[in-house]
Amino acid sequence: MSSTITPSAHSPDKPTVSADTPRPLRVLLSVFLCLLAGVLLLPILAVLASTLQWNSESAQILREMSSTVLPDYALTTLLLCIFVAIGVAVVGMATAAAVTLFDFAGRKTFEWALLLPIAMPAYVVAYAYTDFLQFSGPLQTAIRASFGVEGRVFPEVRSLGGAAWVFTFCLYPYVYLLARTALADRATHLMDAARLLGAPMRRRVREIALPLARPAVAAGVALALMETLADFGVSSYFGIQTFTAGIYKAWLVLDNRIAAAQLATLLLLVVLVLLKLEHKAQKKMRFAVTKGGNIASTPVKSSVEVTKLSGKRLVLVWFVCGLPVLMGFVLPLLFMLRPFLASLQSADAPPPWAQFGQWAVNSLMLGGISAVMAVALALVLAFAVRTRPDPLTRGVVQLAGIGYAIPGAVIVVGLLIPVGWVQLKLPQAGVGYWLTATILGVVWAYLVRFTGVALQSVQSGYAKIPTSFDESARILGVSGLGLLKRVHLPLLTRSTAAAALLVFVDVMKELPATLVLRPFNSDTLAVVAYQLARDERLGEAALPSLALVLVGLLPVMMLSRTLRAR
Repeated sequence: MSSTITPSAHSPDKPTVSADTPRPLRVLLSVFLCLLAGVLLLPILAVLASTLQWNSESAQILREMSSTVLPDYALTTLLLCIFVAIGVAVVGMATAAAVTLFDFAGRKTFEWALLLPIAMPAYVVAYAYTDFLQFSGPLQTAIRASFGVEGRVFPEVRSLGGAAWVFTFCLYPYVYLLARTALADRATHLMDAARLLGAPMRRRVREIALPLARPAVAAGVALALMETLADFGVSSYFGIQTFTAGIYKAWLVLDNRIAAAQLATLLLLVVLVLLKLEHKAQKKMRFAVTKGGNIASTPVKSSVEVTKLSGKRLVLVWFVCGLPVLMGFVLPLLFMLRPFLASLQSADAPPPWAQFGQWAVNSLMLGGISAVMAVALALVLAFAVRTRPDPLTRGVVQLAGIGYAIPGAVIVVGLLIPVGWVQLKLPQAGVGYWLTATILGVVWAYLVRFTGVALQSVQSGYAKIPTSFDESARILGVSGLGLLKRVHLPLLTRSTAAAALLVFVDVMKELPATLVLRPFNSDTLAVVAYQLARDERLGEAALPSLALVLVGLLPVMMLSRTLRAR
């Protein structure tokens, strides 16, 4: 789960590093920080730099795409984003309002159950619905046999509408989490005041709850759209022509790297716009909290009276909260268990137990290595901002952390473009071998994409450590790396563990970068699930898919405990 749903890090008012640090050392540290950020930003810079190689060939390819596939890519991606934005906004806001503003039987259960769809990779949900609802699936087959109906009973699952359905019920937790936090922090107290003034419930929701939650909903929608644009598994499996699917087709099928670079550049620009909108919405949320004073931190929940629901209203709120959990987690899980249990009794296509161990080992190895390296990089970047919060350090760290918003397809193109340049100039260097025949390339891609996730968690941990601790340590003679080792790290244990877990799970579920950059004969659970599902071997694909779901439940449990603690 690549998200920014973490507390904002409040920087210290002044640097905590000694003012008499030698100037050469300060310059050396700045250069090192810039080089580190450059490694993480290289794929993004390479994609942007590819637009500078504008010539007649590039112009001709762009004209050909503009008259053939580019309009379809743009229209399909736009429609998909519109449908997903509306879906996640409605579902996320409705569920957040239900569990925050009302009291009803089962509310505590729904508070954590509504997080469960985060554990389901979108492409696994797509496989599950396709297997059960397609023309030859068990549901349509049973209906035709029972009622004598001929032909297709339901619309085609593999369609733009089917993809919007999958993304809506997989990604609405982004909106749900942010909107729930916003409403719990601010709306409940104002709603209670409005109730005492005689305002009816509809007016309180319309004029208080919705306006206060608007920045949170906007931020959640932006995050959901970034995940939608980054997806490859659903769009490829459903056969819809999005920008991400077009990038892979241009590079791997048509072997046209210029076209892939141009498509990647267009997608990158769209993602950067969404990232800007998300940051703007997050700032509005923080401004609202600051402006509201200490309301969020005042323990007055017991004095806030929420509306008790019963009868028809209780049934309605159960439906509102139960439908997303059913569609986003319960039904896909049951749909995947059906072919898995059937394969256990099949002699022709049993579960691939022999290969499963190797797939799991490959996934665990890549996840573990990437998690450790991402947390280490995040600690370096966060420590640099903590000790030297000058404009250069802040800017470099912010740029280094934007990789979480960049689609895996763009990162792949951004890594392979400079490899091609180096191979052209230095054919004996062997750069292509090191990036494609070893785990170096795929781990690099993971770090570009997920270091930002670890950085958010580490910075949220730093926000809870008073800067007075640093000053006290300096007085006692502890500074530099000793400050990080002896003071910060013991206090950041939970934050770094959470960061490692989030990166580990994201790497396990990552498909686009792994599919292209993995070494030969090093398939992971995500890659195998995609390949088996693409070959219509859903019974065999169920085993790695269910394993990914189990891994995805780990951050859900962690997040649920965090929310309960609040």
